[in-house]
Formats: sequence, C-alpha cells, structure tokens
Amino acid sequence: MPGPIAPEPPLTGDEPDPGPTPGPTPGPTLGSARDPAVIARFRRDLASIVGQTPVDRQCFGVAFSGGPDSLALLLLAHHALSGRVRAVCYDHALRPESADETRHAAMVCQMLGIPQMTLTNTQAITGNKQATARKLRYAAIEAWREASGLDWVMTGHHADDQLETFVMRINRGSGVNGLASIRRRNGTVLRPLLDWRRAELRDIVALSGLDAVDDPSNRDNRYDRARLRSVLAGADWLDPLAAARSVAHIADAVDALDWMTSRALARACSHDDDGWLLRYNFEPRALWHRMLVGALERAQPDIVVGEQQFYRLWAAMLEERAASIGTLLVTAHDHDPQCWRIALAPPRKPTLRTRLRTAPDDER
Repeated sequence: MPGPIAPEPPLTGDEPDPGPTPGPTPGPTLGSARDPAVIARFRRDLASIVGQTPVDRQCFGVAFSGGPDSLALLLLAHHALSGRVRAVCYDHALRPESADETRHAAMVCQMLGIPQMTLTNTQAITGNKQATARKLRYAAIEAWREASGLDWVMTGHHADDQLETFVMRINRGSGVNGLASIRRRNGTVLRPLLDWRRAELRDIVALSGLDAVDDPSNRDNRYDRARLRSVLAGADWLDPLAAARSVAHIADAVDALDWMTSRALARACSHDDDGWLLRYNFEPRALWHRMLVGALERAQPDIVVGEQQFYRLWAAMLEERAASIGTLLVTAHDHDPQCWRIALAPPRKPTLRTRLRTAPDDER
C-alpha cells in the first residue's frame, strides 16, 4: 500500500486566484483550455453530475498521470475552477519509466501553480495486473481526497474510452450493470469528459504548449483494451458520442432498477430471528435477481456475489435445494414455496481428515 499520506491544508473554496499561469505560453486561444466557450462547456458538464451544490462552492482533485487525457482535464479544471483544484499523481511502480513520468507530472503541476501530491504503490501486484493496480490506485486516491478536504476527484475518461469499455463488456456478455460501463459519477469520483472526444483533448494539450507523458502500455497488444483501441481507430463509421449517449441511457435504466429494487425489498424482505426472509412475488427476473443480492447483503454486509456464484445459488433455489454462498445458507421456507430464508450457515462438522490433521501426534 502507499505510505502514510501527509494531509494538505483542506481547501475552503476561498483561496485566492493563483494569478497568471507560469510556464510555456499557450498558442491561439480558440479551442484551448482558456477559451471561454471551452470553459463554459466544461463547467456545464461538471455541474450536470455534481448535484445541487454549485460548482463554485466545491473543491476538486484531479487524478493526473501526466498523459494527454488527464493533462487536458487538469488544464480545463485549472482555468474553469481556479484556486479550487489540487492534483494527485499516482505511480504504480510497474515500469522503470514510471518514476520519471510521475516527476514530469509533478513538474507540470508546479508550472501551473496547482498544489500536487505524489503517491507511490509499494504493494506487489499479481494476478490481473491492470485490475489490481486500478483497485490500489483508487483506494489511495480516495484516502488522499479525504485527507485533503476535497469534495470530489475527477478522472480524464472520455467518449472514446467509453466506447472501448462498452464493446469490451458486450464481448464478455455483461448484464446491464456492466453495460452501463464508465459511470459519470461513482461515489466521489467524477468523469466530466465522457462527452468529449480523444482528439478534442489532444488539441487542448497541443495548444497549451505542454508536453504529455506517453505510456507505451496503451499500445501494448497484450492487453485487450489496447488491441480493441487499434481496431476501433479504423472504424470511422462508429460514433463514440452516440455510443456514449446510449451508455448513459443504460446507466439511467440501472438507476431505475436500483430504485425499484429498494422499494421491492422493503415489501418482500423481512427480518426473521437470526436471519432474513425473502418472498418471491413473480417480479421480473432482472428485478428479482437484484432483490436476491440485496437480501444477501442485508444478511452479510461485506459479501461479494460473483456472477458464477449467483447463478449456482439461483439454480439451487429453483430446485428448492439448500445452497450456501459466502458465510450464508439459503433454504426454502418449510410452509411457503415462494419464500426463502437467508441466515448464517451453521458451523460445519469436522471431517475425519480435519480431525486427523488437528489431532496431537500421539492420537493419530
């Protein structure tokens, strides 16, 4: 895990304007991060996802890798939210060049007059390296956000990223949650650039006169996303902005399902001594599956229900067989075939092998 994070003085939203941006002089203002029309567009997109509190009364962090997408985000935030932005640079420590890239990112922040902190991963990353690294990165950045007194952290995901994620999820047979792809708002993480194209962000960086970091892993065909990106680059008939709108509709549907699930659970799930009862009222399958996961989470709040685990459980329930998942046991109700009981599974009786393994040597 990253080492202890020394908290920076919390932002209050009343910090003075840092003044003119030091460093390279930007090129023409048309289309740059200084362009009033570009700033207004960014502020509208941000305001649409932060809720009712005005943008000018909130403080923001930027997850800044030094790459072109996050550099464009940093520039937009710097000019649109002057004095209320901080940056965090995270070094996964997976490549020899990453330390130099993080130092370059820190230097860019210094040139722009943006307070910045660098976090470095010290944990071994095994298994699915990209997924594990992502999990560690977001955990560290969230700890930094809290310590810094920020309301939100923004990332530079854009419409082309959204299309790539959507196609990857389709190829894996994902359900509606997966097809919702990159959410505009996920906890305290915001993605205000999902309606911006990669090329637009590259133009913003080019007009700034600043150099962005080039991460070669983005072109490494050992990774699914890199291979897909090269294929989509030649598919000019695909419209990433239209795909982003479709994904947004799916995300709205997911939100509606979540709302319906909470109401249905209030009616169908009740506490029963040391467990929970869940009654099936012929809800549509998508809703019922969500209700079942919700009931499992009530019985075991830290449970993680994988797709294969869920469908094994559901198959057993359809046959009215008892089934375990996590530390829970799900059984059919004795007197109501439409009802199931969810409770902690009783301790398992030790097998002969277990007794032999734990017995003293003179008893074996």
